[in-house]
Amino acid sequence: MGHKVDASFTDLRWQRRTLPELGASAATVVFFATIECPLVQRYLPRIGKLAKDYADRGVVVLVVNVGPGDALVDAVGQVSTVAPAAVFGKDFDGTFAAACGVDRTAAALVLDREHHIVYRGRVDDQYGYTGAREKPTRDDLRSALDEVLAAQPVTVASTAISGCRLTPREATQANSAPTFARDIAPLVQRHCQECHRPNGEAPFPLLDEAQFRKHAAMIGEVVDQGRMPPWYGSSAHGSFVNHRGLAAEERATFAAWLQSGMPSGEAADLPPPRALPTGAWRIGEPDQVITIKAPVRLPADGIVPYKYFILPYRFEHDTWVEAIEIKPENPRVLHHCNLARVKLGEKFSQEGFITGYVPGGDAMVLDAGTAVKIPAGTVLALQAHYVTTGEPETDRISVALRYPRSIVQKELQVAIAADFKFEIPPGAMAHPVRASRVLRDDAIGIGMFVHMHVRGRDMTVTQELPDGQSETLLVVPNFNFDWQQSYRWAPLQQRFVKGTRIRALAHYDNSKWNPFNPDPTVPVKFGLETTDEMMYLFMFWVREHEQLGLHVDPATGLEVATAAVGR
Repeated sequence: MGHKVDASFTDLRWQRRTLPELGASAATVVFFATIECPLVQRYLPRIGKLAKDYADRGVVVLVVNVGPGDALVDAVGQVSTVAPAAVFGKDFDGTFAAACGVDRTAAALVLDREHHIVYRGRVDDQYGYTGAREKPTRDDLRSALDEVLAAQPVTVASTAISGCRLTPREATQANSAPTFARDIAPLVQRHCQECHRPNGEAPFPLLDEAQFRKHAAMIGEVVDQGRMPPWYGSSAHGSFVNHRGLAAEERATFAAWLQSGMPSGEAADLPPPRALPTGAWRIGEPDQVITIKAPVRLPADGIVPYKYFILPYRFEHDTWVEAIEIKPENPRVLHHCNLARVKLGEKFSQEGFITGYVPGGDAMVLDAGTAVKIPAGTVLALQAHYVTTGEPETDRISVALRYPRSIVQKELQVAIAADFKFEIPPGAMAHPVRASRVLRDDAIGIGMFVHMHVRGRDMTVTQELPDGQSETLLVVPNFNFDWQQSYRWAPLQQRFVKGTRIRALAHYDNSKWNPFNPDPTVPVKFGLETTDEMMYLFMFWVREHEQLGLHVDPATGLEVATAAVGR
């Protein structure tokens, strides 16, 4: 007791951090958690309430996950849903827990202004290993915290901790010696080569062992920490067909291979090469490509205001499209781009939103029988956000369309829940912003997409049924502005009854703790620039009982006359 905690941990953005970076505080509370510990599950909401109750008194609450097999995204999700006012940390190597003298979960510490330990023990005495009291007889943690804030000695500085014993990290590693050919190569094919290939989104290919060995140490780190493959949805909520990520045993296999000297193994054990896309477009061969009229010229540095383009093609008839892809000539400079339908002469509007291009995103490819309608008399408009690279650049955006090959039964719908009137106070670490949208039809969900800027921390999406029941659909606990992705349901997996309200709750970190915050001293409102903020939930869906029965010409996207198809 009394010693100063001088150790680092990893924050929700995978940044290495120390306690002094939290800023000056009257006291710091640290709570140690794992995802599966039942006592943590009971006490974490109480820790969240404490964080909220004491925020105005200059107290910072830090929840540190110490589970060796707990993926960072899932650990952040556990905290953001029940204790959003707390700061998250991950202790990958156990050094932070050791520096705090902690060997069990559900342990709570109070640190003074200089980060000396003045209390270590339980939250209270209500819950134990084998039973629970109706209510606690003593709030040990709050009592210690109140005494510190009153500049008084802590009366009870240490209490027994009823928590799960921490397993040393090395005890969780695999004991066998994997080889690249037998064990690593299949994982690389399955989880890495989708992006790590020629013309892929990743910065280098990983098609053979030599390429992998060049980056093996860094790959080991990002795999161990769950940074790669990139996925930002908590696995505790929702099931998505485009889910990426390695299981705990797969991460252990990578670690064991590195620790055993990276043996190659037998060439006969190598899997056959994965068939990779070779075409220029992810949607396959398009039926129509529309390109903006002239290249965009960008300066070497500075902020580039949003740019707006009308694609040079007017749709004279209702046109149906089953796949759409936005493609820049120079992907280095286009951060994101939205595509919308507008009437000729009108400006870009989210009301006509169809799809977008974002880092980490994918092209829109709809299931057979579902299509986007581009009404007669409209054009396609682009809203493009460019970034500078340190040298003058140019770009030219194209949009590719593929028309339906099967009878169109359902028209794609987009429900947008957004808030345009929020204001995030300076220094706020977890400012909440809410929005909702009601579905006016029985619906089948296709997928979701969330969008914020660099102060965006997390977003939770729930459905509230007409009878009042609710369900969490998605938790994005550590939103990443530089890698935004969709969350897609399997066909017919997610149904919504008419009158369901889709709710979105986002938290924003406008404090110094956010390493990517442009200026924590100013309030932030809705705006188009990166230094402003946004709060959007896009949900893609179709009407469950809709049966359009449209025969569409695959060469033009136009509906074929009834007589022409013999109806």
